[in-house]
Amino acid sequence: MVEVLVTGGAGFIGSNFVRWAHDTHPDWRITTLDKLTYAGRLENLAEVMPSVRHRFVRGDITDPSVAGPLVRTAEIVVHFAAETHVDRSILAAGDFIRTDVFGTFVLLEAARDAPRLRRFIQISTDEVYGSVPSGSSVETDELRPRNPYSASKAGADRLAYSYWATYGVPVIITRASNNYGPNQFPEKVIPLFITNAIDGRPLPLYGDGRHVRDWLHVADHCRALDLLIAGGEPGAVYNIGGGNEVANVDLTHRILELLGRPASLIAPVADRPGHDRRYSLDTTRLRGLGWQPTVAFDAGLSDTVSWYRDHENWWRPIKDDDPAFRAYHDAQYGGRPPA
Repeated sequence: MVEVLVTGGAGFIGSNFVRWAHDTHPDWRITTLDKLTYAGRLENLAEVMPSVRHRFVRGDITDPSVAGPLVRTAEIVVHFAAETHVDRSILAAGDFIRTDVFGTFVLLEAARDAPRLRRFIQISTDEVYGSVPSGSSVETDELRPRNPYSASKAGADRLAYSYWATYGVPVIITRASNNYGPNQFPEKVIPLFITNAIDGRPLPLYGDGRHVRDWLHVADHCRALDLLIAGGEPGAVYNIGGGNEVANVDLTHRILELLGRPASLIAPVADRPGHDRRYSLDTTRLRGLGWQPTVAFDAGLSDTVSWYRDHENWWRPIKDDDPAFRAYHDAQYGGRPPA
């Protein structure tokens, strides 16, 4: 059996990868390491928890006594664990530096002493490139992060590369565009707007709504990671983009139309600080390995809306019953003036 460690595997992308990998690779034994902070949920792993080929370890990647032994016995490490929400990083940057940068350092230090390790996949983000006024970012472009979240990811990205260049750790770095799909925590724009619209609540749209994001279905992201585990080049960076550039206001209207809700629910609010205007990825390098996205955005968005509509038991305890979520939402949007 191939020993695989997935950090942050109870979160959105991580849990989708764990479930996908478990079903795709019967010869993999997967260990999920997750701290179970607000966005990590065991419910996301319900399908694999009974499996003899999966085990869950609750722990912090910044703790060498927990993370170190798991890395040193792994053949493949897929490192998702991170603080990920830009808005939260603006409110409390320290948590992002500790988890995203120092936590990655702890894992990489253990990877230096992992005798069977053949892949360390560092999950980065397209946001490290900063705002892209025109054209598309290629892997060799300068990194210009403009908020604490993207800066922490850029730090981890380059730290991982340095451990390949200096110590020969078999690191592969991926920079993906905005993911969407099932099990995404409802602080992010698509699940927030879907669940607000279901309840007839306002959809807080930043600024003029013309900020552009490239949307990648999480299933296509999982397929790309699997391909890179098998055939990616250590030391290389690979962009993973869906090729679906959509302005936030247009995305908002699509969600409302799918739910049969009125446009009057759109509530423009003052823009957040350092809000990147546009992201766009050139994925030529990854496509050269045979990958291309398979989920069309309209179909994927429709399926995602249906998932949240059919799984209120998953998100209502978060939005309706969790005082921490309500406090965050009120702090982020409650005092923000109209745009």
